[in-house]
Amino acid sequence: MNTNEILETINMIDNENLDVRTITMGISLLDCAGPDPDAAATKVYDKICRYAQDLVKTGEDISRQYGIPIINKRISVTPVAMVAGACPGASPLRFAKALDKAAHTVGVNFIGGYSALVQKGFGPGDYALMESIPQALSETELVCSSVNIGSTKAGINMDAVAKMGKIVKRTAEFTADRECIGAAKLVVFCNAPEDNPFMAGAFHGPGEPDCVINVGVSGPGVVRAAIEKEGGGRSLAEIAELIKRTAFKITRMGQLVAQEASRRLNVPFGIVDLSLAPTPAIGDSVAHILEGMGLEQCGAFGTTAALALLNDAVKKGGVMASSSVGGLSGAFIPVTEDAGMIDAARSGCLTLNKLEAMTAVCSVGLDMIVIPGDVTPEIISGIIADEAAIGMVNSKTTAVRVIPAVGKSAGEELDFGGLLGRGPVMPVNMASPAEFISRGGRIPAPLQSLKN
Repeated sequence: MNTNEILETINMIDNENLDVRTITMGISLLDCAGPDPDAAATKVYDKICRYAQDLVKTGEDISRQYGIPIINKRISVTPVAMVAGACPGASPLRFAKALDKAAHTVGVNFIGGYSALVQKGFGPGDYALMESIPQALSETELVCSSVNIGSTKAGINMDAVAKMGKIVKRTAEFTADRECIGAAKLVVFCNAPEDNPFMAGAFHGPGEPDCVINVGVSGPGVVRAAIEKEGGGRSLAEIAELIKRTAFKITRMGQLVAQEASRRLNVPFGIVDLSLAPTPAIGDSVAHILEGMGLEQCGAFGTTAALALLNDAVKKGGVMASSSVGGLSGAFIPVTEDAGMIDAARSGCLTLNKLEAMTAVCSVGLDMIVIPGDVTPEIISGIIADEAAIGMVNSKTTAVRVIPAVGKSAGEELDFGGLLGRGPVMPVNMASPAEFISRGGRIPAPLQSLKN
């Protein structure tokens, strides 16, 4: 890097909210499984503490040495349903408590992997874990949960979709005294990646090594500033090129941090996830990037096209910078975590229908959306089914993280604080899909699945 590039990176960090959003250590728990649930939970705690004891300190040391903000240090583990399946009849809650205790012991921000993979049906441990999610997320502080209910290869497990509508609602009710925070730590996926470092959907896939370091880099403020400074009068093709170059620089920084963390912890380097993950901070908004391209406000017609351009350019720039780009890598659109999205939702310009259209081209899906507390579980299941269908047919990851605001209606707000932000309760179409959801069974995999 020449002097100008170094100064440019320093400016990105100081003035444009560039940061490494997370260093996430993935840990396999498969060797902790056994018929004695208490012994298995103890093994889970011990292994996490043994592998991750230096994770936080290493992140802080790298941050100090290179001057790069590393906001979160996190852990992802093997989907706990796989471990719980070895002790049938025992409550998986003891594993949630073990995860939470280990996360507090090593000092990380979150631990993900209280999860089940049920895209094609329920295996041993899956059903019990899903049933336990509301209680687990209400009785722990740092545990995050996810359930994968569909994939392009398997289709959509509609029995799981029906169940997750009820579980999301119950999880919000269990934490109603805390702004329904439990539902903000629960994600329902289609095509969930096994190497995602971002919460709340992170888990350590069964195809991953015993331990690995993944890094998530975030720079929506940098992209917004680049468009603001250099985008005047440029065509959309030139804007795409500008975003690609900016994403390249961001990814190189992430690669540096990932390799350094891998070396110091003596753990294999997995992937860099270049996802433009916004925060409520001023200037750190994906919505403001889209508005910088010429939209009056996020949610206006043209928003989906602008987001498609952004997502594609980010991926192309990242892939040029590193051969280890993975995870989700693109643009996130979490409403409560993005200052521009919050404003657009408050004004009514950004609606749930428009957000669903945007998920066809973004990196995740309907993320951190507050909905009225009187929404039925069947409506939540309908939202999940629609989003899963978009992911299944388009061979992409989609997810739903909605928060039913117990006791609140459209126009009121929830405030989670920190990176989770705050946001208005968005109106929802209340026409019931109950009969459709109750049919159960499986939506078959699409023709696109037959690629062999």
